[in-house]
Amino acid sequence: MEFFDIRNKDGSLTGEVKERTLVHRDGDIHGTSHVWIVRQDEAGRCDLLLQKRSANKDAYPGCYDISSAGHLPAGQDFLPSALREMEEELGICAREEDMVFLGIHEGYSEEIFYDEPFRNHEISHVYLYKEPVDISQLKLQEEEVESVKWMEFFECYKEVEKGNPKYCLFTEELEMIKEYLEIG
Repeated sequence: MEFFDIRNKDGSLTGEVKERTLVHRDGDIHGTSHVWIVRQDEAGRCDLLLQKRSANKDAYPGCYDISSAGHLPAGQDFLPSALREMEEELGICAREEDMVFLGIHEGYSEEIFYDEPFRNHEISHVYLYKEPVDISQLKLQEEEVESVKWMEFFECYKEVEKGNPKYCLFTEELEMIKEYLEIG
């Protein structure tokens, strides 16, 4: 069973801890870490590494998602969670100094999965990772990640903007990347 710290809209802790399924049933604000892995060539073209979520996930099964993302277990902070998730999901042992903090994003979505309501209200710390990544060398966590792929930034942006249900991404986070990398 997983437990999350309940947070205020500014990301601060309320002091309440709640079980994961109840957090998503009730739509409580909780913390997540989002890591976007990017590669840029000399011409400025930018690709994003997307992970395809396992078909067995409790939410957005089989959808393309952020390179590495995860909820903050109760008592854990954003950056350590980001580093842990990258290692667990992809086998990447990153260091704190490799992570570029892009900002904070508040996301909310409501869906039905497996005939149950799923309300996801998260405060995310968004990071960028620009170190070289050879996807053939990644060690994917099978229960979480089915596969990964590189996708050109603007191609991804178009799919998200038009609401393609195969992508469970926020345009606001893509805007953070675009602004930081000064692309477009």
